[in-house]
Amino acid sequence: MRELKIFSGRGNYDLSAKICKHLHLEPAAITLGKFPDGENFCKLDEDVRGRDVFLVQPTAPPVNDNLMELLIMIDCCKRASAERITAVIPYYGYARQDRKDEGRVPITAKLAANLITRAGADRVLTMDMHAAQIQGFFDVPVDHLYAAPVLNEHFSELGMEGDDIVVVSPDEGSIKRALGHSKRLGGTLAIVDKRRTSALEVRQSTIIGGPVEGKVALLFDDMISTAGSICGAARLVHEAGAREIHIATTHGVMCGPAIEKLREAPIDSIVVTDSIPIPKEKQLPNLVELTVAPLLAEAIKRIHHDQSISELFRER
Repeated sequence: MRELKIFSGRGNYDLSAKICKHLHLEPAAITLGKFPDGENFCKLDEDVRGRDVFLVQPTAPPVNDNLMELLIMIDCCKRASAERITAVIPYYGYARQDRKDEGRVPITAKLAANLITRAGADRVLTMDMHAAQIQGFFDVPVDHLYAAPVLNEHFSELGMEGDDIVVVSPDEGSIKRALGHSKRLGGTLAIVDKRRTSALEVRQSTIIGGPVEGKVALLFDDMISTAGSICGAARLVHEAGAREIHIATTHGVMCGPAIEKLREAPIDSIVVTDSIPIPKEKQLPNLVELTVAPLLAEAIKRIHHDQSISELFRER
């Protein structure tokens, strides 16, 4: 009675289709739309009673629409008597609002976690949250995957490893991530000293570590939002004499002035994953998109068969 069913929200149909293809499954039939007044509509077109259901829906822009659609899908499956509901959220929106860094502000990452849990999700599968401690905001099990193996494999295949590279952390918060990539790819480690001047503006002042001159610089981050931090770091690395500059991120949100900044920055390639869809207007000549579908598919298979997810990390 625990037949696997994978439903896709409208947040990323292509990724859902790739996951299903990897698992040799057909995407489960679902009707999604909007009423004339803008309210979301959902109807499952397949029986889910007693089934193990996975709902694939990143809460990427438009964040509120995608989050609400996910909640409605969860409620729909719950009321249709699904045995277990796993919310597969490749990109978790509102993750940057994870603490009170000043007075009279919300912790929206916790609010979103409460909504997903209360809607009826029994488990959450996500990838590269902006802050890993958000896992603790959920009162259900959370499997937190990392796209690092996919990104590392890409650069390894291009021969970008060893003493010829320098792995650069664009800010102090990404040092642990950069250390992980450096351990896998080799090379030296450098850190960009970033100071935030406002919610939208940051200033990069100096590079710690290195050396950078004459090296192939690889800059890793969890997401590109307005691209201010990563482009500022790229310029600083360029001024320090880097031979090539490549940036890699899991989530290519690229909102606001991001495309213009990325186009003008001294960057040889921009590597993103398909955790969220990249529309045509955001496609750049030096943009490379990698898929995380096999990684998510393997995790879904392991969850369905009650196998270890930590074993998945060890294998990679």
